Amino acid sequence: MGIRFAVGGGREGWTRTLLTAVGVGLGVALLLGAASVPTLLQHREDRSVARSAEDQFSGKKVERSDSTVLQRDVPTDFRDATVSGRVLRADGAHPALPPGLEKMPADGEMVASPALRELLDSSEGALLKERFGDYRITGTIGDAGLTNPRELYYYAGSDALTPAKGGHRVADFGYKEPAEPLDPLLIVLVVLICVVLLTPVVIFIGTAVRFGGDRRDRRLAALRLVGADAHSVRRIAAGEALCGALLGLALGGLFFLGVREVIGTLEGWKISAFPSDVVPVPALAVLILLAVPVTSVLVTLISLRAVSIEPLGVVRSTKPRKRRVWWRVVMPLVGLGILLVSGRVSGDYAPPVFAIGAGATLTLVGLAVLLPWLVETSVARLRGGGPVPWQLATRRLQLSSGTAARAVSGITVAVAGAIALQMLFVAMHDDFNTTTDNDPGRAKISVRADVGDGALAGRMIEKFRATKGVKNVIATTSSYVVRPGKLESGEDFRPLTELTVGTCANLRELARIGSCRDGDTFVVHTGNKRLNAWVDKSARPGKPIDLSVDSWDDPGKRHVPWTLPADARTVTARPDPGGDLHDGIYATPGAIDMSKMKDASTTAMIQVDPKSPDAEEYIRNTAAHVDPFLQVMTLRSVERDKQYATIQKGLQIGAMATMALIAASMLVSMIEQLRERKRLLAALTAFGTRRASMAWSILWQTAIPVAIGLALAVAGGLGLGWVMVRMIEKSVTDWWLFAPLTVAGAALVAVVTVLSLPPLWRMMRPDGLRTE
Repeated sequence: MGIRFAVGGGREGWTRTLLTAVGVGLGVALLLGAASVPTLLQHREDRSVARSAEDQFSGKKVERSDSTVLQRDVPTDFRDATVSGRVLRADGAHPALPPGLEKMPADGEMVASPALRELLDSSEGALLKERFGDYRITGTIGDAGLTNPRELYYYAGSDALTPAKGGHRVADFGYKEPAEPLDPLLIVLVVLICVVLLTPVVIFIGTAVRFGGDRRDRRLAALRLVGADAHSVRRIAAGEALCGALLGLALGGLFFLGVREVIGTLEGWKISAFPSDVVPVPALAVLILLAVPVTSVLVTLISLRAVSIEPLGVVRSTKPRKRRVWWRVVMPLVGLGILLVSGRVSGDYAPPVFAIGAGATLTLVGLAVLLPWLVETSVARLRGGGPVPWQLATRRLQLSSGTAARAVSGITVAVAGAIALQMLFVAMHDDFNTTTDNDPGRAKISVRADVGDGALAGRMIEKFRATKGVKNVIATTSSYVVRPGKLESGEDFRPLTELTVGTCANLRELARIGSCRDGDTFVVHTGNKRLNAWVDKSARPGKPIDLSVDSWDDPGKRHVPWTLPADARTVTARPDPGGDLHDGIYATPGAIDMSKMKDASTTAMIQVDPKSPDAEEYIRNTAAHVDPFLQVMTLRSVERDKQYATIQKGLQIGAMATMALIAASMLVSMIEQLRERKRLLAALTAFGTRRASMAWSILWQTAIPVAIGLALAVAGGLGLGWVMVRMIEKSVTDWWLFAPLTVAGAALVAVVTVLSLPPLWRMMRPDGLRTE
């Protein structure tokens, strides 16, 4: 009989069941998406490992063979995206291939990912195409070699790659680096994110199965009056709810499969995944398939108390019994209590994950169940009078506030959770965002070459200074030098220091050298007396030093002596644009033959014109043309922890999905409320009530519960946030960060209300009074 009520009754019955199924389906789709995250991350990790080569710092030496490959990672940035890639050179005729490649790219050839090829062929990627101008694209990387469909990745072949230019030899691909453990603070953050994002979804599913609840209650109360016992009424209601929930599961599966197929194309949200990766964990999928129907039946049975106890009151649409408040207050208090007694999170100890999850869930669910009582109590105190829309709205809420409260419970929980999360993010911000000593005003880009010589340094200065958007270039060549001769008494190892060669203008950026001309040399000290004494042991004016450090450990190496001029002045170092102090020996090009410097490196720090929007891209292009193996790095004043940044991006994606679900759920719920009152709206219109008054009454019916819900969300969110911040042994620095989140929640409700006006106009037509 319950199933017949759900699917029978003509258009009205089907509409009610369809709304329930759509509401449940949206929630199920999001739950299935959340259950797919572990599988998605694991598949990405597997493909990333499969294409990784053995770490050059692992210490394992690979002998050259017919299958070995020289390789070097050569990533680059393009605007706000990172283009990852690898330069390869085969040692023999049968080289090991990374996944996604059918053959090794030859010298000057490049194999690109589909997304990178698309970018290079577009007008937006013209600057990037210029950077790769020396390569000819000959193929496309297969899915097995990419972590996601929109990844910007390439493999390039180059005969210029040698061990001296950073290439290291590998025998195969598939090297897995040891996993870096997640910081305990980040574990707390991840747990709270899961609770905050998924709790509104569960609450919405519980709300969706109550769609059409008023009409159902009157129908069941009528059955109760004609002789059905309480158990029969419950079974009928359970069957009706079960039918809607099962249809919702089916729709949710279809929604999930549909989004799964197009998720790789959602460029605007920066979400990308192969459909085959988005597969729910089997255990979680089974849990969802069982929990949704069970939850729908339980929620329905709990809501039938009025029908079972006072069927006459339901039929007459009288004022319902007052809700009990004690258990509604106890639930969030118990949740906060669990968090308070769970202990502090610090050090290397594993945080109490289950206690954090249970405490946060109880707190947020407690806010959701407290909201109906708070709305009912608040509207009961409102007195008559005022404009007609206000009177219509307040009277409607006084007669039946439960439906309106349930409609805004999701936004209440979402805002409360967002406030707590924001407080936690702000509290741990300094732990994962480090302020560096970099001075982007003096230099925004640092370019380093592993091979140093005067010709390269001069070419770098010349090319970079001619690059569009460059204001100044600080270029130097440096290597380590050692004191020759026997070790002195008490010395365990040979003193060495750094030799830096550059023009007077460039050296002035690194030390306070005063007057300078080509041919001058300097001994540079920092403010550290111990380090100064160490420099003086090797940098002795008028005494020789050896430009080949390894010659004193390897008898086969040739000594390269050079005498530090006796007139070398001692000066003080100043921080470079990267915030580092460089001591040792400074020399101008006329004082030394740089071709004799062994194991040298050349560095250029480039000052960028902020008025040139693509100056960094022009600089990277120039670097690629000077030497494709130059290391280009952007100097930033703040460095962000990668794990922290990944979690923050995941939160943004999850929050967008959750807010979209809440908006859809509120719209469906509001349409359902209007449909339930279709005859009443038509009757009021027939008696001459202005349509504008009806629209304003709907707005007030939404605004009053929303205002109460947001006030509760602020109080609950601040309380939960304070407890979580206290748990990680931090302090709250900003108590007013709830303001933008509250405004965003109110704006979302306003948008949904405006979208509900077109259905309202249709339902106010006089033909709504017609009956059959």
